[in-house]
Amino acid sequence: MDLAPLLERAFGRVPRTTLEPLAGQASTRRYYRLHLDDARPGEPASLVVMRLPEDATASDEGGEDEAPAELPFLVVQRLLAERELPVPRVFAEDLPRRALLLEDLGAESFEDRLHARGPAAWPTLYGQAVDLLVQLHERCAALPPEHLAATRAFDQSLLRWELDHFREWGLEIPFGALPPDERATLDAAFDRLARTLAEAPRGFVHRDYQSRNLMWRGDELVLIDFQDALQGPVPYDLVALLCDSYVALDAELQEAMIARYAAARGLDLAPFRALFWRQALQRKLKDAGRFVYIDRVRANPGFLPSFGPSLVYVGRALTELGAELGDEAEEVRAILTRRLPGFPDTVPTPLAATGENA
Repeated sequence: MDLAPLLERAFGRVPRTTLEPLAGQASTRRYYRLHLDDARPGEPASLVVMRLPEDATASDEGGEDEAPAELPFLVVQRLLAERELPVPRVFAEDLPRRALLLEDLGAESFEDRLHARGPAAWPTLYGQAVDLLVQLHERCAALPPEHLAATRAFDQSLLRWELDHFREWGLEIPFGALPPDERATLDAAFDRLARTLAEAPRGFVHRDYQSRNLMWRGDELVLIDFQDALQGPVPYDLVALLCDSYVALDAELQEAMIARYAAARGLDLAPFRALFWRQALQRKLKDAGRFVYIDRVRANPGFLPSFGPSLVYVGRALTELGAELGDEAEEVRAILTRRLPGFPDTVPTPLAATGENA
């Protein structure tokens, strides 16, 4: 990887550097920490290199939109920076060589600080994350109609695709094909869920606002992984934060933060809360399927341990929606209980594609 052109653009020279690979994540992008061994005054001691895949503008997260002409990460980064939201600085870009030079935010994620400080600190930390989310949604509520994040949306077909993603990868591939009657029951329930969410009030959606996509710059939270931003159901990002597959959040703190967000946005709590749990059902089913997909298709079993925790939130959502959905919630719960060992609280980690658990 030739970084000389990027360094020349960023600093007007090519400093001596050392490249350190960073741990892989769910995306097809690769990241490296670039140490400037002879950094001069005013230059950072290190940067992050984002290495882009060949199809850098495409997405395998569903949807039928054409690939955008410009790199979505840069489009959305500019938008958020212009609206004075905390994002990493872009030092230089070299799209022909598929590389970006970004501010190095360090290694401490929101998840890391949660675990380091323990549950007693979680109300304060989650309050900070919810308040940043309110700012993100308020400042990006009105977008130019031609902006990329305004032209993409969680429509019914995308929401339904994500539910099929779960059925295929989270249910049938690891545990066997559904019989026709159960498939028909799930299809009908998924159709109604996708339709209800598609008709819900929409707003700006980060799409993956969770504990590993918030970094600390001192005591300031910084947004990353925002390139898939689009229009979607208002609670979507809050669901990603409060029903996080990587952090076991108790119901009391969840409810307090749902109320905090609703109050800050001036939303009627009861209908917002009902919509939150509908979105939680859809999102956490999708997440469970995605983790198996990442293992089977990308040969990365590292997310498989989060399969079971995702389904815990599915169970909680079905319980919360029981009075509203009635028999339908029970039918879905019954199918998942039959097909997923231990559902919802003790679902084992699926066997990795290598034959070894992650």
